Amino acid sequence: MSSAVVFAYSSVGCECLSVLIKRGVNIKLVYTHEDDPNEQQWFSSVYELAKSNNIPVRTDAPTVDAVKEAKPDVIFSFYYRAMIDMKILDLAPLGAFNMHGSLLPKYRGRACVNWAVLNGETKAGVTLHHMVARADAGNIVGQEAVDILPDETAHDVFMKIIPASGRLLGRCLDDILSGNAEGTPQDESQATKFGRRTPADGLIDWNKSAREIHNLVRAVAKPFPGAFTFHDGKKIMVWKTRVIDTETSSTPALLVKTHDGTLEIVEWEIV
Repeated sequence: MSSAVVFAYSSVGCECLSVLIKRGVNIKLVYTHEDDPNEQQWFSSVYELAKSNNIPVRTDAPTVDAVKEAKPDVIFSFYYRAMIDMKILDLAPLGAFNMHGSLLPKYRGRACVNWAVLNGETKAGVTLHHMVARADAGNIVGQEAVDILPDETAHDVFMKIIPASGRLLGRCLDDILSGNAEGTPQDESQATKFGRRTPADGLIDWNKSAREIHNLVRAVAKPFPGAFTFHDGKKIMVWKTRVIDTETSSTPALLVKTHDGTLEIVEWEIV
């Protein structure tokens, strides 16, 4: 039976950890993060899942000695929020593999789904790839795409990403555990990278088109911090919008005319 050390967080972490448990992988140790009290906890707990399955779990910084003691054949990272030292990754003879929330080489980095929605993409997905010194740059073992519909929020898309990650890991697991998951190099000419988003990035620029503003709103809608604007010194959160054709709209609505289209403000609040 192959052994593994797993670095995981959030619902994707739980989904993929569950796949390993069901497939009988000997999970020697799980590293996860302590929840941030300032962050809305809308996702599942890797810590609780590991505990309920009697798997040793830690929330401190990983060390070479601790991982070496576990003697993993393979290392997995599923939505773990920190870079892992190559000295740790090199301890696994079958390799180290990460589940990334985009269709690499597009959208390397953080907040992949949020950025994809904000940029008006019609596809998102997950990529299982080898872990190397550079983030999200290793050989691709497998991918699964999901659709982004025009009015879906980032949370809607993320809920599709969760089961997709489990299906992808399930398809690739036998090859990984048998040492037959060399993968395919990424095309660096197609690579894009995006950084972490902060609540301040939700400020609406009304000079943008209706579609661009709509994309921002749905990219950061609940449970994320939200899009916002100011009026008469008050902060207004904009949680839901629609791009509409005013010529066919006959119901009363709060409409904003932009330089390129009309936006209906469907849900908002003054904070």
